[in-house]
Amino acid sequence: MIVYLHGFRSSPNSFKARLVAARLAELGLADALCCPTLPVSPLAAIALVEAEVEAALRANAPAHAAANGGKARGVTVIGSSLGGYLATYLAEKHGWRAVLLNPAVLPQRDLSAYLGEQPLWHGGGSIVVTPRHLDELRMLGVASVTRPERYYLIACTGDEVLDYREMLAHYPGVKTKLIDGGDHAISDFAEHVDDVLAFCGVRSPGRG
Repeated sequence: MIVYLHGFRSSPNSFKARLVAARLAELGLADALCCPTLPVSPLAAIALVEAEVEAALRANAPAHAAANGGKARGVTVIGSSLGGYLATYLAEKHGWRAVLLNPAVLPQRDLSAYLGEQPLWHGGGSIVVTPRHLDELRMLGVASVTRPERYYLIACTGDEVLDYREMLAHYPGVKTKLIDGGDHAISDFAEHVDDVLAFCGVRSPGRG
């Protein structure tokens, strides 16, 4: 099972989420993906993800049950930006694998400049960020990761939103792809999606 967690003000309609969904569909694994719309409350977002994963595993989702044959094995959470912060918490709590795409390391600091009503990137609408949400982020912080082999970090030196050096320092010893240049959105993500899915346990044709 693969869980995709979008970033701040984003949604399942982000281009990286859609690329993951499209690639899995091409491989006949559309049902392997869970990509919820995350509420603005970090604690509510965690509760939502845990509930959806529990329901899927209880229903013996094919992607979880299969151990080979091109199926995804176990649970891997892919987190982009703020979603990477949440993914780290979930990976540590549940022992899941995690792919981190330009992850936020100190979102309670970074998002302090975004208190109040904030427009969403996709589909219109807005969210309201409150100091309580920053407190919730602090509660979910992971001082250091255990078992770094569970993690795959993709970081761009050209990230215009977050500092890639903080990412590297926070995830020492993990499998890392450092992209020279690039941007926060990882605009060339199509070139990396198969590597991401391989880490999730999905074997694409031609990869062996």
